[in-house]
Amino acid sequence: MAILTKRAKDLVDTLVARGCTITEASKLVGYKGTSSRVSASRTLHKPEVQAYLMQQVQARIAMGSTKALNTIIGLSTSANSEYVKLEASRDILDRAGFKAPDKHQHLIDGNFSIKIDLG
Repeated sequence: MAILTKRAKDLVDTLVARGCTITEASKLVGYKGTSSRVSASRTLHKPEVQAYLMQQVQARIAMGSTKALNTIIGLSTSANSEYVKLEASRDILDRAGFKAPDKHQHLIDGNFSIKIDLG
């Protein structure tokens, strides 16, 4: 497996941390010229860079998940809207593995017949 260059690592880290465009990130990390976006895009298509990008995105999501969880819990107990409390509570239960069964309604409109020919 190829080794990640410092510039490629910096590119990914900038994209993940700032949430900016490839063009903006490429200029911030030192890609030069009018084709800086193209060069950065090529870098991002390399398997080792994609693997590092996914690793960094997952780490960022993990770090934000505790705040998101606290927000949902807070909404379930202290939101002004009863609907918001209900939806937050449902989301908590769903994520804890206590999802309500899906409701299905089957409507048959019109007449139908079944003919079985055994001969």
